[in-house]
Amino acid sequence: MSNSRKREENEELSHDPSRRRFLKGVGIAGATAAVVDTLWTDAQAETLLETQKSNDRSLAGTVNVTFNVNGQKRTVQVEPRTTLLNALRNHVDPPVTGPKLVCDMGTCGGCTVLLDGKPVYSCLVLAVDAVGRAVTTAEGLGSPESPNAVQSAFVEKDGMMCGFCTPGFVTTLSALVKKNPNPTLEEVREACKGNFCRCGTYPRVFEAALAAAKKA
Repeated sequence: MSNSRKREENEELSHDPSRRRFLKGVGIAGATAAVVDTLWTDAQAETLLETQKSNDRSLAGTVNVTFNVNGQKRTVQVEPRTTLLNALRNHVDPPVTGPKLVCDMGTCGGCTVLLDGKPVYSCLVLAVDAVGRAVTTAEGLGSPESPNAVQSAFVEKDGMMCGFCTPGFVTTLSALVKKNPNPTLEEVREACKGNFCRCGTYPRVFEAALAAAKKA
C-alpha cells in the first residue's frame, strides 16, 4: 500500500480532520443550508405575505380617539400609530402646544404630560392608549392670571432661560409637590432626572421646586 493511501486512511480515522476534509465538510454543510433555506422560503413566503397584508389592513385608516385634555373632552381622528404628543399638538383644535417635540424618543422630558396624574413622556404614549383618561399639560396646571405654585415659583426664582424645557419641568414638579408636599433637595433632583435642560438652569429649577412646596 502506498504512503499516500495510508495517510488518507489515517486521516479518515482521525478526530482532527485535514484541510481538504474540512473544506469538503464546509461545502456540504453550506449546500445543505442553502437547500433548507430555499425550502423554508418556498413553504412560508406565502404565509408571511398574508400575515403582512393582514397587519397592514388592521393598521390602515384612522380611528376616533376621545380623552379628557385639561378638563375638557376632546375627540380627534388619528392613525393608530399617532402618539399622544402628535395628537395634542397637531390634531386637537385648538392645538395644545405646552408639551414640546424635542427628541421624540423619550429622553429629554420636553413632552411630559400628566396621564391620570402621573408624569409620562407623551412622545412614547399612543393616542389610542389615552382613550377615556385624563391628560393634563402645563396649560391645565394654571393660567397667567392664576398660576399654580410651581409656575409662580419658576417666575420668582427665574427658573428658566430659553423656556423650551420649562413646561416639562413644571408638569413633573407639579406632580411631585402634589404627592410629596415637603420634598428634600434629593427628592426634587430624583423627580427631575427624566427632564433635560440644555441651558443648565438646574440649580434654579430645584430652588423653584423647593419654594413651591412651601406654598402648596
